[in-house]
Amino acid sequence: MRLAFVWCCSVALLGGVGTANAQDWTKSKWGPNDEIGAANYMTPELVVKAAGLVKTGKTYPLGIPVDSTTPAYPPRAFKITVVQPGQAGSPGLGPSKTTYNDDLIDGWVGVGSQLDGLGHIGVEHVYYNGNKLLEFADPSGLKKLGVEKIPPMVTRGVLLDMAAHYGTDVVKEGTAFNTKEIEEVAKKQGVEIRQGDVVIFHTGWLSLIGKDDKRFGAGEPGLGVEGAKYLTGKGVVAIGADTWGVEAVPFETKNIFEVHQILLPMNGTYILENMNTAELAKDKAYEFMFVLGQPRFKGAVQSMINPVAIR
Repeated sequence: MRLAFVWCCSVALLGGVGTANAQDWTKSKWGPNDEIGAANYMTPELVVKAAGLVKTGKTYPLGIPVDSTTPAYPPRAFKITVVQPGQAGSPGLGPSKTTYNDDLIDGWVGVGSQLDGLGHIGVEHVYYNGNKLLEFADPSGLKKLGVEKIPPMVTRGVLLDMAAHYGTDVVKEGTAFNTKEIEEVAKKQGVEIRQGDVVIFHTGWLSLIGKDDKRFGAGEPGLGVEGAKYLTGKGVVAIGADTWGVEAVPFETKNIFEVHQILLPMNGTYILENMNTAELAKDKAYEFMFVLGQPRFKGAVQSMINPVAIR
């Protein structure tokens, strides 16, 4: 599926986002060797508090199924092949005739529900904690900031139902969620955004997959620049949405994927894309235990994920 995505893997700067303050954001407050960014906010105490949110035991898979038709930015694609190695012409292995299937994946990691790691986005080839592209990026895998470094995410999750806020099933593309909108929805839902949280927006955008893939890939509602600064200022661990890029497209300014830059390199805040939020919104599950143990592909930039929300 070849869609007109303007994707973030080849970010270009228009307007020089943050370059004047490069000396500020390139130094992590967790020290020069830090590679996990906002994951440092998660503490054993927060895990215990998050576990206390489980009242019904209901679980919600936040990942979407992925196949060869899943919309993705070209040349990103995904294909699975099922094989029965060494079994052609054989009734099976041994006296009990054991047979089995194995599978091969031919695809890009950035397809479907995904976690953007800290090695994904930079500003003029400088990434989180001042790591320079030529010093840590290698075709065989990142030497720093790989997704295998990210600890399990077990913390409080907060859903902000933007579709309900705007009174629509699908929020219009280009709609930016900034401080005013975020605070209004949080107040309406009776939730407070706290340090260590994972914040996820529900917009209804994911419902377009398979119905209007062209519109799905051409734009999206999402987090605005001011909203990104507001949430990172709160100390959240990750920000997600039921959209392919989390931030508002068309962009608010001429800057390209400025929200990605604010979140990943400047603050070490993770991005969760294509989150399946429909059931959470339906149940008005605005607060829950969020659990994610991503595949630990060594040196990887991203990871396909299926986080779980538990109430």
